[in-house]
Amino acid sequence: MNTFQNVLGISAVFALVLLPALIGIAREHRIDRELREAERAPSTEPPRTADAARPVKAARRPYVRSWARI
Repeated sequence: MNTFQNVLGISAVFALVLLPALIGIAREHRIDRELREAERAPSTEPPRTADAARPVKAARRPYVRSWARI
């Protein structure tokens, strides 16, 4: 029974060490698949977002005289 617990403990530690690597590999495969699908079907439409329809305007700060510019 003691040997079984040792094997179970080592297996659990091995799984905890290996889990982040397996999650990273799965994430990379998903990203690669999405990129391949995006290359196969290029979209000719502009993105449909509310911000894409509005032009970007930079806010200008008003000129304030400083004591250093006297």
